[in-house]
Order: sequence, then structure tokens, then C-alpha cells
Amino acid sequence: MANMQIVPAYKNIVEAQYVEMMVPLYSYGCEKKIKKTLSNLKGIYSVNVDYYQQKVTVWGICNKYDVVETVRSKRKEARFWNQEDNVVLEKSQSPSSSPPPFPHRDFKPSLALTKVRSLSLKAWKKVFARSYSF
Repeated sequence: MANMQIVPAYKNIVEAQYVEMMVPLYSYGCEKKIKKTLSNLKGIYSVNVDYYQQKVTVWGICNKYDVVETVRSKRKEARFWNQEDNVVLEKSQSPSSSPPPFPHRDFKPSLALTKVRSLSLKAWKKVFARSYSF
């Protein structure tokens, strides 16, 4: 018992923080989608979405980069409201993750695409015939 060390518990206090993001919202359905996505994260106390400012404010005990990545799963253009945080986020992402430009120099269309392009208007109408029965 003599060798036990007493460690104060107040050193590891984790406080709640605000994470402000600029997220393009096109409708009120987007607002609901963002709220639903963020409700699945643990440690989040509240989510405030301002449709007119295109701003999402999250309050809770969370990693702000995880919050942005979660929102980016629904809205790819999501970024921090504060520009300094965006610089750190862009540096952390690898440049090799972006897909190569398409079509590349050696691109040759497949035989299936060639056949699809050669269909006549009459054949297209047969393929995409409308059915009005429900």
C-alpha cells in the first residue's frame, strides 16, 4: 500500500466544445438529414442548424474532425466555419485520395458502350417504354 501513487482526477477533465461548420443546405430535408446523421455520434448534446446562414453548430464532447467527416458523408462540401481549421483539415487529407482525371489518355470505350450508342430512336423507345399501370 505504501508504493501506491495518488493521481488527482481533475487533470483529465474533458469539456464540451462548440464545432461550427459551413454546410450547403438546399432544403429543409437537408437540415433534417444533418441532424439525424449527427444524432448517431456519441457525446453530442445539441445540434443547431441555421438554414439561412448555411451554418451547423454542434455542442458536445467530441472530436471536431470526426464531426466534420460525419457531416461530409452527407454533404461533401462541408467545412469549418473558422478558416484556420480548414487549413489543418486539408493538410491531413492525402492528395492521392482524389480520383484520377477521367478520361485518361489511353481511354477506349468498351464494346457495350459502343453498342448502346448505336441504338436507333425506335430501339430506345422500346427500352424505355413507359408503363402507366400502378
